Amino acid sequence: MRQSIRNAGGARRAARMLHRMSFAATPAERRQLVQALPELDAADGSAITRFLDAAWAEQGLARASVDSYRRDLEGLARWRTGKAGGLMGVDRAGLFDYLAWRTRHGWSPRSNARLLSALRAFFADSVRRGARSDDPTALLEPPRLPRLLPKALAESQIDALLAAPDHDDPLGLRDRAMLELMYAAGLRVSELVGLPATALNLRQGVLRVTGKGSKERLVPLGEESQHWLERYLQHSRPQLANKRSVPADTSGQVPLFIEPSLRPLSRQAFWHLVKRYAAVAGIDTARISPHGLRHSFATHLLNRGADLRALQMLLGHSSLSTTQIYTLVAREHLQKLHAMHHPRG
Repeated sequence: MRQSIRNAGGARRAARMLHRMSFAATPAERRQLVQALPELDAADGSAITRFLDAAWAEQGLARASVDSYRRDLEGLARWRTGKAGGLMGVDRAGLFDYLAWRTRHGWSPRSNARLLSALRAFFADSVRRGARSDDPTALLEPPRLPRLLPKALAESQIDALLAAPDHDDPLGLRDRAMLELMYAAGLRVSELVGLPATALNLRQGVLRVTGKGSKERLVPLGEESQHWLERYLQHSRPQLANKRSVPADTSGQVPLFIEPSLRPLSRQAFWHLVKRYAAVAGIDTARISPHGLRHSFATHLLNRGADLRALQMLLGHSSLSTTQIYTLVAREHLQKLHAMHHPRG
């Protein structure tokens, strides 16, 4: 009874917010809109957890992907609270309505494409287990995504960004080592902040990275990144730990980069660091993101003649077509140079 009352109250709050937001919402307004939805039904919650546990155990789905799938599936389930069958009872028309609702309130085509990927996996699993006889996503076309070229910084801008942290300060030295390593190894943000201390081998000059789908790759380190990592491990990390033992995370690994609280940085915390140092370096913060260092790593290697297959392995891409987008960035750079310097450009 209490659950029904709470859900009814949540539905009314969501309806009031919908009335106020009959236009494309800002990210903050979208978060409020989701928070105002009714609570998750227990049966839907159990179905989602069962699916995600199986996906993690059987397919090696990365923890970040599991969290992303959970948010997407719970969003649809909460939106459908009070409708017949909940999440498991949704049909194709219901999915169209939900996608239209998200589009109306400003969710991007890329976000909706990710949602549809989660739904396809969930309902395919439901059909396979016999929980449903049909897949409502079977005839849904994914939204067309614009081709977005990666935003790479110039090498001079990278130099300014890497020099921005105050390496006389323990936190600044840690941040310098993180930025150097991310650019030197072309790491994803989640890979960087999630690095265990055992992943680094300075004697051999390599880093063992666990990427998407729990796939491992070995990445060589340059002299500059090794220099700053050694300084971090010798001076900064002991000061941040302050003679305390750094605890292992949920996977049993001790993190390489830590906060004064001994916890690893979150992706959001590192994002704020990058923005702050970009401002110090005089770089337009609208042109930079943590992932931008990875894009810059790939683009600069290609500009200097790196082999595309080698770059694919360094980046940890499962498909060469994903890596090939950087050739477009390199080609665009060459065209600009040609137009600027050729006598008939």
